[in-house]
Amino acid sequence: MGCFCSYVPEEILVAGNILPVRVLGSHEPQNVTEPYLFGMYCPFCRDVLAQGLKGRYDYLDGITLSQSCLHIRQSFIAWREHVEVPFNYYIYMPNKVQTKAATPYLKTEFEKYKAHVEEVVGKELTDDDLDRGIAALNRNRELMHKVYEYRKGDTPMLTGLEAMYMTVSGMWVDKDEHSAEMEKVLEQLPDRQMIRDTGTRLLVVGSENDDTAFIDMVESVGATVVVDDHCTGTRWFWNSVETGDDRINSIADRYIKRPPCPTKDWEERWRFPHILQLCKDFNVEGAIVIQQKFCDPHECDIMPLRKTFDEANIPSLFLEFDVTVPIGQFKVRVEAFLEMFGVDDLF
Repeated sequence: MGCFCSYVPEEILVAGNILPVRVLGSHEPQNVTEPYLFGMYCPFCRDVLAQGLKGRYDYLDGITLSQSCLHIRQSFIAWREHVEVPFNYYIYMPNKVQTKAATPYLKTEFEKYKAHVEEVVGKELTDDDLDRGIAALNRNRELMHKVYEYRKGDTPMLTGLEAMYMTVSGMWVDKDEHSAEMEKVLEQLPDRQMIRDTGTRLLVVGSENDDTAFIDMVESVGATVVVDDHCTGTRWFWNSVETGDDRINSIADRYIKRPPCPTKDWEERWRFPHILQLCKDFNVEGAIVIQQKFCDPHECDIMPLRKTFDEANIPSLFLEFDVTVPIGQFKVRVEAFLEMFGVDDLF
């Protein structure tokens, strides 16, 4: 089942023995989406739709979107209308999560989604099925937390690039298989000998980011990405389901309370205190703030977020992403940013 957003309740899919697959772009120029999406829509959403139009996700049996931003909604709708797929479902998730009504409302929507999944798989999902789905996701999240703990020390035991491979692969691989691989990694990390200097400890925060070439470049010029806040990283796995007798309510409560996307971070800003806590816990020295071009929710966040960093004495660098990242230009800007930390090219 293709998931267009990290707010899709994977627990329900796993309970139905369905593999959740995050639908991502390819970071390649394309010219197939203009009839279906405005050119001013964010490049990630256009790239996502291009993958469907080009047939690269033809193995999917269905697609799901849990309401987030308008641009990805249009990608989902265009995919539903123009890419042949047996099943599709749009989850009406509230953007106003800071209200007592949010969890009960989302519980009702998740119950409808559970009924849809039961139709897809041809059987009722029992409490035991839901318990299995919850346990698989909770275990996977707990293990990713344990791996991230090894990024907190003076010498991080894995790079930001390796961490990105870990999280993004978890969005495509069977959760139990992914967890088994992480357990193997956790056995090796305590004795791992890093052959690189850590350099400046960075946080990457902002729009969807799975651009491995960009992270590799940043870590090649005197830095290590020690933590992140984006939807292919910590925002996806940070909190677990607190189990209770009402399984669907517990799942809904988890998605309401998870570190929010900017589309859901109002009227109060819950994100900024969480991001500052990440900076403290991972001993962050500087932040790279990224925005997919035309990403309205994150664009509205940039100024107050950078002000928050300034008030906390955390230097920040803003970069605007397109479908393809201008690695050469960005490298010059990242190197200039790192100079304020007294870091020369260490690598």
